[in-house]
Amino acid sequence: MAILQILEFPDQRLRQVASPVTSFDEALEVLINNMLETMYEANGIGLAATQVNVHQRLLVVDVSEEKESPQVFVNPKFEVIEDELSEYDEGCLSVPGFYETVSRPKGIRVFAQDKQGNSFELEVEGILSTCIQHEIDHLDGKLFVDYLSPLKRSRIRSKLEKEQKASK
Repeated sequence: MAILQILEFPDQRLRQVASPVTSFDEALEVLINNMLETMYEANGIGLAATQVNVHQRLLVVDVSEEKESPQVFVNPKFEVIEDELSEYDEGCLSVPGFYETVSRPKGIRVFAQDKQGNSFELEVEGILSTCIQHEIDHLDGKLFVDYLSPLKRSRIRSKLEKEQKASK
């Protein structure tokens, strides 16, 4: 397995809309394992393929305390089943060091495929619901900073650009 490079905002590759996964093969299995290892190494709870510069509709999550319950969602989409909004201080591996409150629907029904291509659906709420919505946003070229005011987004962009220049 390998640790993959995580793209950081404002990298424009994060804005690319991911294409559906069509091959459920060994390469997909390797990508999933590498994404899980990368997510755990970065102390994240979710990672979309777009964040590692693979523009396929794939995400991994693990919201368990002990990090022993990885979940894989291939070609995920969702529908809102509970209109009430939940607010969470969201962070993002592609926006390191920043946490901002974002409101999202509390409960969703997720439709996806597993790594073998088998379809499944799942009703989720709480942090898992928020995490899946956040990661699906990545697959659609959207970041959690897009939910913030233009001023906050601009400040975050400036700070990250300075940090990225300083680390080169």
